[in-house]
Amino acid sequence: MTTTARRKNTTDTTLVAPGRTRTPAAATARTGGAESVDPAELPVRPGEDPWTSAEVRELHAELISELERLQQEIDTAEAAITGLMRDSNDGAGDDQVDAGTKNISRESEVALANNARDSLAQTEHALARLEGVGFGTCESCGQAIGKARMQAFPRATLCVQCKAKQERR
Repeated sequence: MTTTARRKNTTDTTLVAPGRTRTPAAATARTGGAESVDPAELPVRPGEDPWTSAEVRELHAELISELERLQQEIDTAEAAITGLMRDSNDGAGDDQVDAGTKNISRESEVALANNARDSLAQTEHALARLEGVGFGTCESCGQAIGKARMQAFPRATLCVQCKAKQERR
């Protein structure tokens, strides 16, 4: 069972799961941008074409768009959770099935919000790696992840071989 806690901001009250943090939209704004990335410094696997500036800009825009979408998804889920928490006290006369349905709905919304937060953290990490150091490099073995894999899944932090090893464990 997932529990929730209220955290008070100076501007609003946000419902979050314990151990989770909400990233304010202002914190996700980037100053470096795609222009700060030198495509020649991004690693590629043997046989792949080097990164181009257009590809880097497209990938950067995709990550920024994903950040915005995930933040909106989290905000929507938190609003739904707040409504479900408020409605849980209106259960006078509800039988056990109604109470159980409300609990399942609430826990489902919390799980969706937590999944979106996890994806948001992964996307922020990918954007920080793209704008800094390490994008396209496997965090396990240090080899190039591969341009095709990074274009398909920009949040990837492991090469295909290391990911396969991780999933076998």
